[in-house]
Amino acid sequence: MPLLPHLPPRPLDSHKGDFGRALLIGGARGMAGAISLSGMSCLRSGAGLVKLAVPECILDTVASFEPAYMTVPLACDSAGCLFAHARDQLKPLLTDATCLAIGPGLSRSHELTQLVNELYTSVTQPMVIDADGLNSLAESANGLANPAGPRILTPHPGEFARLAKTPAGQKPSRTEQIATAQQLAAKHRIIIVLKGHHTIITDGTNTAENTTGNPGMATGGTGDVLTGIITALVCQKLSPFAAAVLGSHVHGLAGDLAAAKFGQVSLIASDLIYFLPFAFHSLTGEP
Repeated sequence: MPLLPHLPPRPLDSHKGDFGRALLIGGARGMAGAISLSGMSCLRSGAGLVKLAVPECILDTVASFEPAYMTVPLACDSAGCLFAHARDQLKPLLTDATCLAIGPGLSRSHELTQLVNELYTSVTQPMVIDADGLNSLAESANGLANPAGPRILTPHPGEFARLAKTPAGQKPSRTEQIATAQQLAAKHRIIIVLKGHHTIITDGTNTAENTTGNPGMATGGTGDVLTGIITALVCQKLSPFAAAVLGSHVHGLAGDLAAAKFGQVSLIASDLIYFLPFAFHSLTGEP
């Protein structure tokens, strides 16, 4: 892997506004933990201000995980999923956001597909898209076309197969998956983080392979942690590609530190958040 991107030292007169305003959109009844993991990892990865926009019915649960992020209630249906017209409530939040993330715990519906597609094709700020945000793009008639700004997609192989419209039953090799990711990234001017053993990050022109991480990270919620990390790094003025490369490395490194402490079998996603400070510290060497 080429030389890792790095965050610059923080000036002595820094204030929270210097390190970006993250807006994370997601959650549904029964999946409040996913967006909360993203929010907590975003904070631990250095974003100055972190705001979680979630269905009103789960706001208290999401807020209870971490007092350092803010929460905003959005309209939801009887199933606890966001309405498409939640976009009207999002408009004032979008104005101040440095970087957005959407997808963790979002759930799936026709209205959510509309919402994700509208944000994908209208929001000019960088956006990280994961989980059901990716599934919504896969279901959209326009697919990955017409991004209004920088887009970082973080699919696991199953989500990537849906995005790439891989025929059911067909199992492309890892080499074929990487080639397809490079083609899609180049065609749509997006960045794809193809998660897995040795995660691949590509913008269609540049491709990097991440070598940190371990099988203990194959557990629910670790992808939500990665979403928060990358969002925070973009907030701190790293380019989207650099943020995806460094974020993948730090995510895996935190997982390796967690596995060394707890073992791979017992590793859970929140362990990564605990070890993020140690992962960043090992890279910066700051006192």
